[in-house]
Amino acid sequence: MKKQLSRLLLLTLLLFPTFAYSAAPMDTVKGGLDKVLEVLRDPALKGDQAKQVKMEKIRSIAEQVFDFTELSKRSLGPNWNNLKADQQEEFVRLFRSLLETIYSDRIMSYTDEKIVYNEEIGLSEKTSEVRTTISGSASQTPINYRLIENNGSWKVYDVVIEGVSLVNNYRAQFRGILANQTPEALLDILRKKVDDARGG
Repeated sequence: MKKQLSRLLLLTLLLFPTFAYSAAPMDTVKGGLDKVLEVLRDPALKGDQAKQVKMEKIRSIAEQVFDFTELSKRSLGPNWNNLKADQQEEFVRLFRSLLETIYSDRIMSYTDEKIVYNEEIGLSEKTSEVRTTISGSASQTPINYRLIENNGSWKVYDVVIEGVSLVNNYRAQFRGILANQTPEALLDILRKKVDDARGG
């Protein structure tokens, strides 16, 4: 009996890294995208009147799939530490709102493209990349999701669309702003961008 338990424990230890490191990231991405597609395809949510309801549902899904704090930290890079705690908190909120507003129309324009889940690549002990392709009638768009593990949960911290990293793209913009301006000035810029994006 003890030998059987020892073998079972050894097998579990050998398999656990593969499960935690390989299966969970793909499950996170596929599960999140499947839920978004359900919302977009819901016949009860058709027309402009249902747009706000759709977005609220998609925001709720994004909250479960994305790590917006990690995304914000990486987008600011070393400059993250130059922000005070309350500024960091506001930055995460504003940056998330900006991304949601910018990408909402793209998400809503989904017609019936197919998502192909290609592979999962381990980037480090705590990070992984899930590679997908959006397949339409006239185009193939590679979209890769980078995830980080925290307390047993995998969440997306970056999206790479056609080779362009969301984090790297914004990091360059924020670095340029903070080279000559204060963190508070950056927050002012984000506040205005969010307001403008919402049509305020």
